[in-house]
Amino acid sequence: MPQFSVTALSKNLPVSVLGAGAWGSAVAIALAQRHPVMLWGRNEAAMAEAQAARENKAYLPGYHLPDSLTATSDFDAAVNHGKHGLLIAACPVAGLRPLAQRLQSHDIPHLVWLCKGFEGGSGMLPHQIVAEELGKDFIGGALSGPSFAQEVARGLPCALTIAANDAHLREQVVAAVHGGQIRLYTSDDIVGVEVGGAVKNILAIATGIADGLGLGLNARAALITRGLAEITRLGLALGGQLETFMGLTGMGDLILTCTGDLSRNRKVGLGLAQGKALEQIVNELGHVAEGVPCARSVRTLAARMNVEMPITNAVAGVLFDGDAANVMVARLLARDPREEAA
Repeated sequence: MPQFSVTALSKNLPVSVLGAGAWGSAVAIALAQRHPVMLWGRNEAAMAEAQAARENKAYLPGYHLPDSLTATSDFDAAVNHGKHGLLIAACPVAGLRPLAQRLQSHDIPHLVWLCKGFEGGSGMLPHQIVAEELGKDFIGGALSGPSFAQEVARGLPCALTIAANDAHLREQVVAAVHGGQIRLYTSDDIVGVEVGGAVKNILAIATGIADGLGLGLNARAALITRGLAEITRLGLALGGQLETFMGLTGMGDLILTCTGDLSRNRKVGLGLAQGKALEQIVNELGHVAEGVPCARSVRTLAARMNVEMPITNAVAGVLFDGDAANVMVARLLARDPREEAA
């Protein structure tokens, strides 16, 4: 991988973030410290309020929008701004295909996405969706890693990975994003990075269930460790690289999401352990918890590829099959003993 020096970092690069949810807003705030940023959201009233109040009260309340950040609902203006610098898609994975389709009429040179998950129905990873809609030779990459929106918006330290097959795009993203409180690493393993970012959300639900049932720190550690084995098995089967799953977008993101109190997916697990209905939990969150739809997609994909993922299957059973949380735990404990490497 190439090495980058501080002198290569850019300033005043036009950046557009397409998607004004919590994570998109946080990234926009962070990048606006040294770039002119446009933050696009589809809700015209919410974006007008954010622009006037200098705060995205709908999805990231309490965090000031810098003067160099423009909140807008004008999609064409946002795309035209970012395509000359850095264009970032910050929608949930379910919204990536519609967004990519909307971008077909624009002459954009690249796209970087923040979403983590498998598309419902197709079971595709984000890079596959982009390739299908914008062309297999289109230049794109995934920006991922252990990161909570609130901490990034506060300017706390964080490390991320940009995964792309195109070396120039990796350099461009490093130049734009690396610096200040964000440290950026590069990878050409886009499959491994995306698999790690997707499956860790399912395992965060599992650890939330275990914590909610009061099973202790030993159980949490076991779930995280064996969960990493599941991520790795699926990732390797899909063509990912082993070392990726030991890094930021594998182990790092898994640990954060399974243990951090800001994790929406962990909160889903805690709610399930309390006996709450899934619909109630999701409504109370007010944000997308990607682990819920991802559990269905990954269970189907793993079965088709004959990849053993017992924790994922157990979580899907609680989410979609009516299994009680304690039944999930009992089922996992009752599995036959085996070598740890298996």
